[in-house]
Amino acid sequence: MNAIKERILGAVTVMDDSDAQKVWEFVVENLSSRSWDDIEEISPDEWDLKMLDDIDTNPDCHEFVSQEELLKGLNLR
Repeated sequence: MNAIKERILGAVTVMDDSDAQKVWEFVVENLSSRSWDDIEEISPDEWDLKMLDDIDTNPDCHEFVSQEELLKGLNLR
C-alpha cells in the first residue's frame, strides 16, 4: 500500500460515523462510475501462459483442500 492510501485509511479510521458517511458518498458519487470496461486489456506474457498451461495440464493444480483441512494443517484448529 502506498503512502497516500495509508493516509486515507488512517483518516477514515479516526473520523466519526457522520464524516465517514460523507466520505463514502463522495466515493460513490465521484469515483464509482468506473466499470470493467475501463480496465485495460493486455495480452498474457510468457509467465501467464505458463500458469494457464499448468492449470490445464499439471495434476497438482487440481488438488483442493477444505477450509477445515487447511486450518488443521496450519494448527489453527
